[in-house]
Amino acid sequence: MSQRTQRVEATMVHAKLIKLSMAALLAAAVSAPALAADFNFNTASLEYGTTAKARMVRFGVQSPWDKKWFVSNGTHLSGYWDLSLAQWRGTAYRGIPGDNQHITNIGFTPVFRFQADDQRGWYAEGGIGLNLLSKRYDNDDNQLSTHFQFGDHIGAGYVLANGWDVGMKIQHFSNGGYKKPNDGVNFLLLKAARAF
Repeated sequence: MSQRTQRVEATMVHAKLIKLSMAALLAAAVSAPALAADFNFNTASLEYGTTAKARMVRFGVQSPWDKKWFVSNGTHLSGYWDLSLAQWRGTAYRGIPGDNQHITNIGFTPVFRFQADDQRGWYAEGGIGLNLLSKRYDNDDNQLSTHFQFGDHIGAGYVLANGWDVGMKIQHFSNGGYKKPNDGVNFLLLKAARAF
């Protein structure tokens, strides 16, 4: 396969991701007025994530949606707003091993979650949100050319009988291809959350 063909295919994949991101953001924006009345941050989370040459620690607060869709057999689709503050630490700034880069990340994400009606046991979730980075990411020959990034994730977890929520997710950061370079960054994250 030629490099030109690979670039064309990569561009098509990016275009599909942008359309999917925009659709999800539009759905969240349309739902926002109905959800705004129930904007009540009552859960806190702590996450730790890693990628090849970077680490992330993130603190978040969540506000559950008072909506249920596809209610059937004791399960439903719902979700929550996630407001987060994270610290990234790259260990190969500008491709130099041992040279560190520190980035602060503020994010806001609507997250859809498929779960049991009693909100205990297994769940699956996914979200696409907006993120602002304090610096442009340039680590391990991976670059993000803008401070603004989309952040999408898919994950799964388990809510224990005592209310603790433990989960794992894959998080992808990208500007959607509107400015190059846009190598994207993928983190594998572990999460613990608890309502307060």
